[in-house]
Amino acid sequence: MRKGLFAAMLLCPLASAAPAAAQSKVNIEQNFADSLTALPKEELAVSGGFYVPAYSSVAMSQGKLRVDFSVTLSVHNASETQALVIRRIAYFDTAGKQVESYLKAPVALRPLATVSIFIPTDDVRGGTGANFLVDWAATGEIAEPVIEALMVGGVANAHYAFISQGRPTRTAGKK
Repeated sequence: MRKGLFAAMLLCPLASAAPAAAQSKVNIEQNFADSLTALPKEELAVSGGFYVPAYSSVAMSQGKLRVDFSVTLSVHNASETQALVIRRIAYFDTAGKQVESYLKAPVALRPLATVSIFIPTDDVRGGTGANFLVDWAATGEIAEPVIEALMVGGVANAHYAFISQGRPTRTAGKK
């Protein structure tokens, strides 16, 4: 009983930590230059969007303890032959308010390449119901991208990691 109380006292500051200040801007164009290619000159005939649940904070111990997690969003181009245009990567909090937008302009992802966004453990602006919206397009029929969020965190000696898979919100072809 004493050990549990002691651990709870040590973790108490985590449960009341203030949200982190805005993270410095992620520069996808610079950080992932090797994963990107020129935007296609052809018309983008196919487009879609993904909703990706993310959990920067999770309630534990009957809701009395908040555990914070780092979040890595990964956008994978599953096509072996075509570029995937990423039009938007936006991060939203539990109330549905946009917290961050990660693209200034669309970028084209090389075949089988990946870009990612990292949100550190101390950035809890997203809260327990955080999510991403990712919009994409291509010049023609393409393998649907694979978009996932990986959460990693821990309390004392216990460490947790879990993945949240993106879910398509729409796919549209040329009419």
